[in-house]
Amino acid sequence: MKTIMVTGAAGYIGRHVVEALVTKGAHVIALDVNKSVSSEHVESIVGDIFSQDFDVRSIISGEMPDACLHLAWRNGFQHNADTHILDLSSHYRFITSLVDAGISHIAVMGTMHEVGYWEGAIDETTPCNPQSKYGIAKDALRRALLLDSQSRNYCLQWLRGYYIYGDDEKSQSVFGKLLGAAHEGKETFPFTSGVNRYDFTDIRVLADMISEAVLQTDIDGVINCCTGNPVSLANKMESFIKDNGLSIRLEYGAYPDRPYDSPGVWGNPDKINLIMAACCN
Repeated sequence: MKTIMVTGAAGYIGRHVVEALVTKGAHVIALDVNKSVSSEHVESIVGDIFSQDFDVRSIISGEMPDACLHLAWRNGFQHNADTHILDLSSHYRFITSLVDAGISHIAVMGTMHEVGYWEGAIDETTPCNPQSKYGIAKDALRRALLLDSQSRNYCLQWLRGYYIYGDDEKSQSVFGKLLGAAHEGKETFPFTSGVNRYDFTDIRVLADMISEAVLQTDIDGVINCCTGNPVSLANKMESFIKDNGLSIRLEYGAYPDRPYDSPGVWGNPDKINLIMAACCN
């Protein structure tokens, strides 16, 4: 049985990943800043990993976990919040302190927004030119950790996420906002043109991908956790409205398309497909 420490364990992604890891037989140390995770198979710890005084050795009884999956991130849906830049050194300090403490396997949640404007498939060699503070901070952390992992020889997995949906009432995504507007009785939802094509992943499928990735070390580096199948945002939203039986319509063109959003971008899923195929054999 592997022991996996998960930061941000009570968050939108974290809750599903913890459940997936437990289902796969892992022992989970769930670490979150202000919420405990209730499960008989989970060791739940409340702690502020961004504190200068945080010491992982003070909260772990016995041996260090086999791996840390770092999901914790503030204001992920507010792409230009200052916290992305202000928290950057804290993320780096926390993760490198884990390596100092003896954890030799680090997995971190990344994002397609590290890449910035790109048309077509993204793989681990795609150049990055992020266009938001969120993307800039994630890209800087990835670059710094890649250098550190090479010099100190630990396993680093950068799990790059794309467009996530599912469990939408607890999400701050556009799907969650649409659902909230429908529940408030609104007849229309202000929207962009919706023509951009993206790689959408259900949160439960993503959690399965992330958990399988962190339970192995043969495949590391940048791992795209995605489907590889681009779908237009309009089609996905219209399907969401139909599937959920919502009485609301999209007000196309109410908002301009963001200049840093590509007309079509998706992930290359080769690595995650290998990982998922191996777990099924």
